[in-house]
Amino acid sequence: MTAEAPIAPAVSHGRLMPVTVHFDDLDALGLLHNARYPLMVERAWTELWNEHGVRFDGDWVAAGDACNAVKELRITYEAPVTRPGTYAVHLWLERLGTTGLTYGFRFCSADGTETYARGTRVLVRLDPATMRPAPWTETFRAAGRELLRPAD
Repeated sequence: MTAEAPIAPAVSHGRLMPVTVHFDDLDALGLLHNARYPLMVERAWTELWNEHGVRFDGDWVAAGDACNAVKELRITYEAPVTRPGTYAVHLWLERLGTTGLTYGFRFCSADGTETYARGTRVLVRLDPATMRPAPWTETFRAAGRELLRPAD
């Protein structure tokens, strides 16, 4: 018996983060409920940023770059998810500005080859005292640059 080589993820940029669809994520028609896609994307981003030390533990002042708000969310559903199991969220940055960023995402098969939904989300970093836009830290920006999608 020969060992098979692992399948390389179908991503050329960003990160492929595993997510699990549970039976109770499906709606009455047996489809992944439309509201679950953004939730799973959020969980994938939270896990990725936690790897870089960006997290919210209840204190907005200590949260630093985790003190941010969503300005815009766009999502397009391309194919239904009809079964529980392991999938992935492909994450990348489209734009990294001084106080804001735009990230792209795909909800996809575990290996990244099939896309079920895709979209973008705009975040703004906030100063916890004023709730006005504030610059990302250089540490955050360095991690973000690694996730930028290459220019076409």
